[in-house]
Amino acid sequence: MRRPGRPAPLWAGRTLALIGIVLVAFNLRTAVASLSPIVSELESDIGLGSFVVGVLGMLPPLCYAVFGIFTPVFAKRLGLEGTLVVALAALTAGLAGRGLAADGWWLVVASAVTFASIGVGNVLLPPLVKRYFPDRIGLVTTVYATAMAISTMLPPLIAVPVASATHWRVSLGEWALIALLALIPWVALLVHPSRRAARAAAEEAAPSQLRRAARSPLAWALTTVFAVSALNAYALFAWLPTMLHDVAGTDHVESGALLALFASVGLPLSLVVPVLADRYGRVRLLIGVAVVSIVLGYAGLLIAPTSATWLWVVFAGIGTLIFPLTLVLINLRTRTHSGSVALSGFVQSTGYLLVAAGPLLIGALHEWTGSWTWSLLLLLATAVPIAIAGRVIARPRYLEDEPDHPAG
Repeated sequence: MRRPGRPAPLWAGRTLALIGIVLVAFNLRTAVASLSPIVSELESDIGLGSFVVGVLGMLPPLCYAVFGIFTPVFAKRLGLEGTLVVALAALTAGLAGRGLAADGWWLVVASAVTFASIGVGNVLLPPLVKRYFPDRIGLVTTVYATAMAISTMLPPLIAVPVASATHWRVSLGEWALIALLALIPWVALLVHPSRRAARAAAEEAAPSQLRRAARSPLAWALTTVFAVSALNAYALFAWLPTMLHDVAGTDHVESGALLALFASVGLPLSLVVPVLADRYGRVRLLIGVAVVSIVLGYAGLLIAPTSATWLWVVFAGIGTLIFPLTLVLINLRTRTHSGSVALSGFVQSTGYLLVAAGPLLIGALHEWTGSWTWSLLLLLATAVPIAIAGRVIARPRYLEDEPDHPAG
């Protein structure tokens, strides 16, 4: 018999939930990472134009912000699992619609549906981990962050070969099959009789928790580092291939491979960062590594872009360790399921809202100045808010322990 206080086996009565969490996580980045490597083919076929490309780059954080705000409301009405099933169904339709796009604005609408669905999934995953795996938060966060890293790395590697062998429509639309697959375990959990006990847990954040998050220095610090991580990630996913072609002279295939390299750095980070934060409490060290890596990566692209280009891309990729760190801290800095929902919704919706125009701004700076220098300087400067806010999130504290009214 298992001794009291020891974690339950990972698979014990939670197999469907674990599979479902991994499959959802895998679907949260494919839509972003699969477009930019083949955007030139879409431009020549359906005539996107630079403005539409900029809008497509801005859509992910904007949709994540808007629908992150409403996700706790959806969860209150439908439950965590019911809300996720609706989001996955919409995601399947949106991804398929992208592959069927007849023109640029059709692609924008289908992408908006896609990213809105992903925005709901972004917010729901940390509370679902806390619900089904309260004894294995660090481990399961590692597992699903790894799935996200793989799904970020894979599309840039296969987007151009699949488009060349078949058509860009196949390259974009094929990811709808993975979204459809992710529906299966969550539909099964909805109809499974043993789920009834799990529904007794709170589905939504209490109003007091939401107020506390909005006035919490901890929540705002987490939001800051999350927003900076999102700005760097989505700006580079939108512009890195073009940027490297211009400043380092890489061709389209090499640029796509370097984008995949940038994404692949997240794989080992997603394996070690949650464990280092959860088991060993090395939050301050991780913040320092991220700050130094961001500075080295963008400084290298500014000063010596043609020398060891891959190394500067790797450093920029290491800077994204802030993302899995924020995900695990959402649960480590809350005591309750309700607090996790509140903090997850606040951090992700507010964070994405703050950087919604980031990819568009990076592209606009390039258009205005005729070079990538100011865009890279802006990205380099993002190391500063990470360093400042990182001092706050590194201190062990809990959202529920902070007052839900202004001090004084």
